[in-house]
Amino acid sequence: MRIRFISSSNVRFLRPVSLGLASLMLSGCFYANTSQAPVATTYPYTEQQRMQAAQHWEVLAKHEAAGILRSERVRFRDLHIPAEEHAYLSAYSGGEFERGFRTLLTSELVSRGGSVTTQPRSGGATVQIDVEVVEHRDRGYIRPPFGTYTALASGIAVATIPLRNWSEPALALIPAAMLADTTTGSWTHTGNEEIIVTTQIIEDDRILYSSSNIYYINGGDRRHYAPHRVPQAPTTPTVSITDTW
Repeated sequence: MRIRFISSSNVRFLRPVSLGLASLMLSGCFYANTSQAPVATTYPYTEQQRMQAAQHWEVLAKHEAAGILRSERVRFRDLHIPAEEHAYLSAYSGGEFERGFRTLLTSELVSRGGSVTTQPRSGGATVQIDVEVVEHRDRGYIRPPFGTYTALASGIAVATIPLRNWSEPALALIPAAMLADTTTGSWTHTGNEEIIVTTQIIEDDRILYSSSNIYYINGGDRRHYAPHRVPQAPTTPTVSITDTW
């Protein structure tokens, strides 16, 4: 039987590897058993849509109309959708979502065979729409959309090929532009403002149907959803001037 000894080069390689493995095992023991405070973790990767067009309101109206007419508790009832709460608001003062979504939901319910009345009826139910605006003031790091770094690195790598081989370096922008055309339509920033849109159907004091959906919105669009929470410009003080003592 021949005995093979480990060469000195292999010994030099195994020492840091063994030290690293031992460090990982030791740190794992400490992590699993002790901590001065709960350790922060992240959630599984999820996606959330951004609402930034009236057509997006229509998509939500279709979703809610389908859900309402699938519900056995409300599908055959007379439904009344009352006028918006802030009826005094105009297109210049905000509240477009409340008015627009109410009419879009009415259209979707009627077109799908639902019974919608202009006045409350005995035995019917009332549709209520509530919008809550959430503003985050101190969010931590949020990772970019999945695949961002890969696409970015791929675009840079592809662009370097013509730089080395083509006589016209400006042509290097073509592969990157093609990549951008392919992917940018699915990218958007996360932002600090969200809305929770809740649609409920109520009979007397009973909630027969309730559905909530969450979306990102652009900061400048807050007036569409919560005009009463839009910061107002400070009023300029006035001073009366008279020559009477």
